[in-house]
Amino acid sequence: MSVTLDIRLKRANKVYHEGEVVAGVILLVCKEALQHHGISLSMEGLVNLQLSSKSVGVFEAFYNSVKPIQLISSNIEVAKAGKIPGGKTEIPFEFPLNTKGNKVLYETYHGVFVNIQYTLRCDMKRPLLAKDLTRNCEFIVHCQPQKAKVVPTPVKFTITPDTLQNTRERSLLPKFLVRGHLDATNCVISQPLTGEVVVENSDVPIKSIELQLVRVETCGCAEGYARDATEIQNIQIAEGDVCHGLPIPIYMVFPRLFTCPTLETTNFKVEFEVNVVMVLHDDHLITENFPLKLCRI
Repeated sequence: MSVTLDIRLKRANKVYHEGEVVAGVILLVCKEALQHHGISLSMEGLVNLQLSSKSVGVFEAFYNSVKPIQLISSNIEVAKAGKIPGGKTEIPFEFPLNTKGNKVLYETYHGVFVNIQYTLRCDMKRPLLAKDLTRNCEFIVHCQPQKAKVVPTPVKFTITPDTLQNTRERSLLPKFLVRGHLDATNCVISQPLTGEVVVENSDVPIKSIELQLVRVETCGCAEGYARDATEIQNIQIAEGDVCHGLPIPIYMVFPRLFTCPTLETTNFKVEFEVNVVMVLHDDHLITENFPLKLCRI
């Protein structure tokens, strides 16, 4: 006998803030009356920390400290053992989004080595021969917006062979001059990163100019820290050998879930950087790096 179980939240965008109520319905659809041994609903918020393979070995002591960090956990019984009539049944529920003690609800974030996730899980226990039903539903938590106004701090940059670091043969580098600016490095997460870049001159043709958003995740404890930088997205802003002296706009929207306000706690850190990357015709990469501070207002 087929039965479907689903969790439907009242908010279409599934975004909640601390102190609000997560409300919705549990939806059961079955052709005929159904016996069950109880329906329960649980809410859980976890921070999962993972080590990159390059850091394991150095930090064997780490294994005991990288347990998931529980931010919130609560459980309610939605229905006692009994029968559900055939057809469609909706059971409403409400969960207050409050933490216990001095814990903080961090913003939902899907990273590589740090994952902050909030889920609702519905379990329906059934008689011996029938299989128990389980349904998971993720909802998104946004941290409370900060009251203070964000004052943009524009950053100007100039890239020449002399400004580069990590170069072996500086004398073999072609001559080039690239100027530009970012309108702000302390960014509001819901607004795009903007600025411009101008190629003043270059002895060799340019193949491409790209904008790379990078997450820098640090997991750690008393024994040591593992810091890993990984790419979130890469946007090409110029193709081919661009006109010299022409301002090229920089425009990047911060992707939802893969970015969050810059976060620093005792066990982990989530930070962001942006790279302006110039690819020369021989595939040489010239990169200028800018740390970003993201916040929500």
